[in-house]
Amino acid sequence: MTVRPATAADAEAIGEVYVAAWRSTYANILPVRLLATMSAPRLSRRYRADIEAGRHPILVAEQDNQVVGFCSGAVARTPGLADAEVETLYVLDDHRDQGLGRALLQQAAADLAQAGCGSLFLWVLRENPSRWFYERLGGRPVRQATTTLAGQTLDQVAYLWNPIARLIAPRNPG
Repeated sequence: MTVRPATAADAEAIGEVYVAAWRSTYANILPVRLLATMSAPRLSRRYRADIEAGRHPILVAEQDNQVVGFCSGAVARTPGLADAEVETLYVLDDHRDQGLGRALLQQAAADLAQAGCGSLFLWVLRENPSRWFYERLGGRPVRQATTTLAGQTLDQVAYLWNPIARLIAPRNPG
């Protein structure tokens, strides 16, 4: 397994991982129509543009020269919670429970810490079955809010690592 910065050549795989992960994770949470109309090519174009422009640093996890997961994070969009925010973290189903998500999240945290960020958070849908993952890595639920996707209002929870070093070298890596 390798975790590395994404290149424009990874954009197609990132779009495919995104769609597959959403369809798997949110199958019983989000409207079927939303999941069915997701477009890997459209997402790939967006990620290619972000990578080429240097927006939102993206990391990919590779196994056997195939991108099987990715993570992005940057300075926090939500003021007052933390210095940095993880915006995306997705791993293909067949590659979960192998340490890829942890490696991606820890590398993103290390990169953000090196850029001067002292704390980190991310939002997770309350019904996301993988919420336990963030708790095992020491994330503390600190805020609740709602978000709207495809006309459906959903509860979400913010998990915080403060200081960010708690994520980079967690006591119980899980």
